[in-house]
Amino acid sequence: MGNGPITYKLIKKEKHTGARLGEITTPHGTFETPMFMPVGTLATIKTLSPEDVDEMGAGIVLSNTYHLWLRPGEDIVDEAGGLHSFMNWNKGILTDSGGFQVFSLSDSRKIEEEGVHFRSHLDGSKLFLSPEKAIQIQNKLGSDIMMSFDECPPFDESYDYVKKSIERTTRWAERGLKAHQNPDRQGLFGIVQGAGFKDLRMQHAKDLVSLDFPGYSIGGLSVGEPKEDMYKVLDYTTPLLPENKPRYLMGVGTPDALIEGAIRGVDMYDCVIPTRIARNGTAMTSQGRVVVKNAKFARDFTPLDPKCGCYTCRNYTRAYLRHLIKADETFGMRLISYHNVYFLINLMKQVRQAIREDNLLEFKEAFFEEYGYNKPNAKNF
Repeated sequence: MGNGPITYKLIKKEKHTGARLGEITTPHGTFETPMFMPVGTLATIKTLSPEDVDEMGAGIVLSNTYHLWLRPGEDIVDEAGGLHSFMNWNKGILTDSGGFQVFSLSDSRKIEEEGVHFRSHLDGSKLFLSPEKAIQIQNKLGSDIMMSFDECPPFDESYDYVKKSIERTTRWAERGLKAHQNPDRQGLFGIVQGAGFKDLRMQHAKDLVSLDFPGYSIGGLSVGEPKEDMYKVLDYTTPLLPENKPRYLMGVGTPDALIEGAIRGVDMYDCVIPTRIARNGTAMTSQGRVVVKNAKFARDFTPLDPKCGCYTCRNYTRAYLRHLIKADETFGMRLISYHNVYFLINLMKQVRQAIREDNLLEFKEAFFEEYGYNKPNAKNF
């Protein structure tokens, strides 16, 4: 299959780590990696406009196949001219396969060789998603990068179950490749699963690499396991993936994990965390986590993050943001969402600069120190 419309160019390897500076080209533009993708589940990044996300420097955003299938439906998006036109975003779009949603609906699903039977989280209606259907929906959505339909087994699932699961996911990946209608316009990535079992991760990576996808995702992490376990899996999984193709760690977006992932050779990340925590008034700042609802900020007329140059930090104070959040004003959620997404995009810009200068480990140490990760009982997200 080769790369098709998605190409990866390795610009530089960091001397002391597995980190790499690269460039991914899609039919809707080129962006540098490692990078963070803001998540627009329903074809919108909550409270933010496409112009906001563009001016922050995002080269690609993520949308959700399962949610868009249920509403407004892939046919409507197709009639609108595809997702880019529908949501007025002219840069890259990646769509997930719906596999993770099926994983999170575990109490109402039945997995078979053919696909997965489950019920809609909206109205309880019966639904069926197969590898072919997941690809067909994504072909109609028109994303630049599509994901293979997979099962995401829980990290603590039994060895025998995970072995059967990855073998089925490989068969589903082959079926998805056959069903793909637009290989010249949309790149399809394979997803490496295997929970915390080294030999299964290795087997699955090998099986998927043999199918020659234009890029590879590492799935089944950041699902409740300790961070150390996730880093161990990355230590042995990332090197198994082709050097000339993108590597995408799914569902990861805390500052420490973005830096640790980059050190281990990851190129792409996505996570809902920056907008999710913003809605309850929590911000990521260079000095660590700030919960603006706290009373101590009532008369704090300084910026949310004195080291940040984003729109929010240039124009508004912690006291004002606290007032907005306490008053349940949407504008407060929007301003903190803007800051948090900007913060992660900007963090990856700094990571890329550190790779250029071969000092990523020093950057990590300084960032962790200032952020407060090195303190005992450091609060994460």
